[in-house]
Amino acid sequence: MVSSGIEFGSVDWVLNHLAEDKSSSVLKAALMDMLAADVANLLESMPPEQRRDLWELIPPEHEGEVLTWLHNEARSSIINDMDEQELVAAADSMEVSDLAFVLEELPKDQTDLVLESLDMDRRLRLEKVLSYEEGTVGRLMTTDVMAVRPDVSVAVVLRWLRRHETLPPHTDALMVTSNEGRFLGKVAMNTLLLSSPEQLISDVMSGDSEVIRAQASEQEVTALFNRRDLMSMAVVDDQHQLLGRITLDDIVEAIRSDADDKVMKSAGLDQEEDLFSPVIPSAKRRGVWLGINLITVFAAAWVIGQFEEALGQIVALAVLMPVVASMGGIAGSQTLAVAIRGIALNHLHQSNLKLLVNKELKIATINGLIMGLVIAGVVYMVFDSWPLALIICCAIFLNSLAAAASGTLIPFTLKKFNIDPAVAGSVVLTTVTDVVGFFAFLGLGAIFLI
Repeated sequence: MVSSGIEFGSVDWVLNHLAEDKSSSVLKAALMDMLAADVANLLESMPPEQRRDLWELIPPEHEGEVLTWLHNEARSSIINDMDEQELVAAADSMEVSDLAFVLEELPKDQTDLVLESLDMDRRLRLEKVLSYEEGTVGRLMTTDVMAVRPDVSVAVVLRWLRRHETLPPHTDALMVTSNEGRFLGKVAMNTLLLSSPEQLISDVMSGDSEVIRAQASEQEVTALFNRRDLMSMAVVDDQHQLLGRITLDDIVEAIRSDADDKVMKSAGLDQEEDLFSPVIPSAKRRGVWLGINLITVFAAAWVIGQFEEALGQIVALAVLMPVVASMGGIAGSQTLAVAIRGIALNHLHQSNLKLLVNKELKIATINGLIMGLVIAGVVYMVFDSWPLALIICCAIFLNSLAAAASGTLIPFTLKKFNIDPAVAGSVVLTTVTDVVGFFAFLGLGAIFLI
């Protein structure tokens, strides 16, 4: 039985149900009632095995929407386990703008499969969206637009709307276009409902509505929404032909993604990295930035080395201290960024903390050994001392492990005490890596060199 103390629908609740019964009817029913974004959040909080089990319980008609809410790495891991029929069905339920985003991350054979399954209208709309560069309004816009002519009456439009079972999401207004598709303005839904049925659309529409070109950047449209307090905006081409619309939820997603990207890039990481991504690819990604950092720390060490005569017999240890501190610091900041993002998105919990710590320790073992051996080789060539080279190799390795453990545990602990880990995490982490690094390096040096 699942503990009554666990919150309904939480990660712990889902994991407990999966552990008891992978085909849980209770869990299936809960997923039916959950928002796609919440289901995606649950999936990204799961280790790979449990993630696959949970995906099997998601209703097929909801799979497409859930996929659009997943980050690239998590989405790719799920798509790789889907059969062709399941993938085609999921793609068919996606909006064109979301499908365009997903297709870019798929292998060519899967992309071709999806494209072949689309009807001509959706394929043309998709190709239009894909023709715009990433980061532009054309990529962000929704092509599902309801448009009316200005010479029809309000009564005719209302009858036309009632024939639809559903309206496009976030439809706050109808676009008004000419017979040639040229954008003329829009009429708000509340205006439409409150107007006299005999009035023409041209009499009740707003002809000075904001528009934006499809080639404009996401930053431009975000600024317009912020300044004008907009709910939606028409997207047009250079000839003022209506192409689609931008809605407030598109803007919110763009802002969130941009902020997420900045946080991860501050540590040299990709915002799309999965919390439980495979160890080897994660180690490779982070290893690149560790290698770049290696260049800068040796520059600092060279500056200190210019004072060799003054430092006397401890010159080697003094010169190499910044190397130990900096390598531990950058490794810790990478882990810290992953953990803080996991906390911010509600992916990191008590139930999966141990799994994340284990993953980060494995990554630290790989990169710590590689960086330690590289640095040891350089130290031997400069100082011609195998004992010194081995000492710094051991110190780098031990500090990498400390950085991985503290980078994961520190933000989680700070959150428990209602302290913002994004603000305080780096301060505490730097202290830990410096203390551990210097203690290991100087302690080993004092034992074997002095």
